[in-house]
Amino acid sequence: MSLDGQNPSHVTTVDNSFSSVMREAFVGTKRDFTQGSIIVGLIILAIPMILEMSMEALFAIVDTFFVAKLGPEPVAVIGLTESVLALVYAVGVGLSIGATATVARRVGEKDMDGAARTATHAVYLGLAVSLLMGIPGVIFAPDIYRLLGAEQSVIDIGLPFMRIMYGTNFVIVFLFLLNGIFRGAGDAAIALRVLIIANGLNIILDPMFIFGIGFFPEWGVTGAAVATVIGRATGVAFAAWALFGRKNGRLHVRAEHWKFDPKLLWSLLSISGTAILQFLVATLSWSGLIRIIAAFGTVAVAGYQIGLRVIIFVILPAVGLANAAATLVGQNLGAGKPDRAERSVWTAAFLNAGLLGLAGLFFVIFPDLVIGIFTTDPEVAGYGRDCLRIVGYGYAFYGLGMVMESSFNGAGDTWTPTYLNLIVFWLFEIPLAYVLANYYGWGPQGVFWAITLAFSLLAVSAALLFKRGKWKLKTV
Repeated sequence: MSLDGQNPSHVTTVDNSFSSVMREAFVGTKRDFTQGSIIVGLIILAIPMILEMSMEALFAIVDTFFVAKLGPEPVAVIGLTESVLALVYAVGVGLSIGATATVARRVGEKDMDGAARTATHAVYLGLAVSLLMGIPGVIFAPDIYRLLGAEQSVIDIGLPFMRIMYGTNFVIVFLFLLNGIFRGAGDAAIALRVLIIANGLNIILDPMFIFGIGFFPEWGVTGAAVATVIGRATGVAFAAWALFGRKNGRLHVRAEHWKFDPKLLWSLLSISGTAILQFLVATLSWSGLIRIIAAFGTVAVAGYQIGLRVIIFVILPAVGLANAAATLVGQNLGAGKPDRAERSVWTAAFLNAGLLGLAGLFFVIFPDLVIGIFTTDPEVAGYGRDCLRIVGYGYAFYGLGMVMESSFNGAGDTWTPTYLNLIVFWLFEIPLAYVLANYYGWGPQGVFWAITLAFSLLAVSAALLFKRGKWKLKTV
């Protein structure tokens, strides 16, 4: 029996057996995702995307795990720096959304040359914005730390870390961007391999550079930045070879595809620019939250940082399933099948809500089991435990909401999620966090409750807007 419930004898064009589907998920596939079983398509796309997102989350988890051995100040360095790297992540994710949506639409239309031209022009955008972000990030690093309320001891040890991360921000941007191109083409297995290579190096090099093992220098928290950059840069190099050097991939980029096309660049910039704003609005809200928590001291920041790393580690695999839905939306809209695109989204949304709901339940019941892996400091552990437990209540809602938002993006409708993020995170979440933390005396717990309530509001709002169906009319 095949995975879509049909007898294999009735399937003439593809093999939907369990072993075949698993092989395609991990090795790669030439399957047409605009026909056949939606469930099978989601599985083939989602498995490598889920593992890919888990690999992306591992960077910060591994850094935090090793750096936590050095004390709360180095952990706070990572937390504060990651909060301002939100700009870099937003740009990388935004560019990848534009690339995924446009490439997927061209693939659905069977216009592979158009998909390849989109890939080259996405690279042009990535190079430009990386340069624009890197220079001010390096120059104004001390001022950024002070703006976030960091104590002087944190600033002293954190400056090299932030300057390295911002000065080499192109490796973050292109890790997202190139993998977004692969996802749009339906080649999610390659994106997974890229992250495996990058994380493997980071896991090996992190303790070497942090603690000075063997002939490696002992650089403390700065060593975490060096190891992460080396790992990511190696992954980017492999992704670039896989996209531009291979002859047998789903997407083949040739020399003529690099010819500059202002109209295509503008179209891609229009989608990506809004997507960048969308994720900038969302991710910078974490900077606003950490600014509120910083008022309660470095220990509170460290506990929040550990809890947040675990939260993101679990959320990112769910983003993988949401990305799979976005790919199916783009390709099926390109093929003129909007109803199939909608069915793909609802299937992915309810599956995602169930999976994240189970994860949230685990955090509510067993937060100490997770936090204890990272720290033995009772104060730090207390804040981390509260963060996991309280935010865990909203996990199921967030699983639903992230699929809806990703599906808008997959259709090329990047404005709807942008408006939602602005209203929910900046007009609702941050003011509520400040009021609960300060005026009601809940402290950091007030921030955690604001996050949970914001997740829930976002999910309900996104689902209602998605049901209206205006995204089906979007052209890319």
